[in-house]
Amino acid sequence: MILSDRAINIQASPIRKLMPFANATKKKGIHIYHLNIGQPDIETPKAMMDVYKNYDSKVLAYGPSQGLEIYRSNLVNYYKKHDIKLESDDIIVTTAGSEAIVFALLTACNAGDEVIVPEPFYTNYNGFATITGVKIIPLTTYAEEGFKLPENEKITKLINSKTKAIMLCNPSNPTGAVYPLSEMERIAKIAKENDLFVISDEVYREFVYDGLSHTSIMDLEGMEDLAIMVDSISKRYSACGARIGCLISRNKELINSAIKFAQARLCPPTIDQLAANAAIDIEEDYFNGIIKEYDARRNLVYEELQKIDDIICIKPKGAFYIIAKLPIDDAEHFAKWMLEEFSYNGETVMFAPAQGFYATPNLGKNEIRLAYILNLNDLAKAMKIFREGLDEYIKLK
Repeated sequence: MILSDRAINIQASPIRKLMPFANATKKKGIHIYHLNIGQPDIETPKAMMDVYKNYDSKVLAYGPSQGLEIYRSNLVNYYKKHDIKLESDDIIVTTAGSEAIVFALLTACNAGDEVIVPEPFYTNYNGFATITGVKIIPLTTYAEEGFKLPENEKITKLINSKTKAIMLCNPSNPTGAVYPLSEMERIAKIAKENDLFVISDEVYREFVYDGLSHTSIMDLEGMEDLAIMVDSISKRYSACGARIGCLISRNKELINSAIKFAQARLCPPTIDQLAANAAIDIEEDYFNGIIKEYDARRNLVYEELQKIDDIICIKPKGAFYIIAKLPIDDAEHFAKWMLEEFSYNGETVMFAPAQGFYATPNLGKNEIRLAYILNLNDLAKAMKIFREGLDEYIKLK
């Protein structure tokens, strides 16, 4: 039997494909500092964990396909704190942000339609596009420019009769770029002029540094029918395993259509919604402390990277990732070498080769993405090991 084209063509995760090498390394007794995946080490809020511990219903029943009303109503209050005015019917609770993106693509696009996405981008966008039959059209951004969006002409030249949407991640995974109000207004203007949806992945909303503020696509005038927001609690509350996200739009027809896809999977996880609901009223001090911690981690990683000769790396403004262009030819080979052949005092470092975050062939081959998700002590050790490994690798070449 021959499998489907989508099964054959879907991209394996470049973030996880090196795990067999990591597992083999661990069997040798070598400790690995994982900077390859965005799994924060910040404790999940106690209010969430208490829900899991204290849940005492004798039946774990289906919930509504659109999500629990109590949670959607409280999400309205959460977004209001961020100056985003919504109604509960504008929100569909999803099984994490991943499902929200799939629903957005399924609802906004036909098979064969095109979506413009700044690259490098969250690698799973490739998989979501394959699943939905959508073609990603990459809009290349560059490390030398801090991955800022290119001028309008480079964006509009990609638009044709098959283009249905522009998809952004703001703040960006994997680059850490933050698109300010002026840039979001520029994208919105292009969208309105060309009747395109803007799908805005805003999972890292809280993680913005250097006095900048986050601009949501939902903030912009005239985008009521075109703005689609994707969100998730995974990084906000360090609850990646809870798998709760949401799809948001003021376009009633779009939401009503997306609910039909939501009905096909019956409902999002009930207990996880209740846990997420318990975290909505967390005091601002919680986030202030987390942002301060991540800012310190960002500074440490950036300063350590700047000690490397011929590196290209501009300090990111958001999320908790940084992409660096290294003075090597093949970052994936280097990553495997770090796992298979290098250790420093019985320890090594795992990171994500950045080529898998690009859609354009051969771009990002000498770039890596680091996730600064470890405590400062471990992060300092990891960066020392990384630099020692890179020095030795370059000498061997």
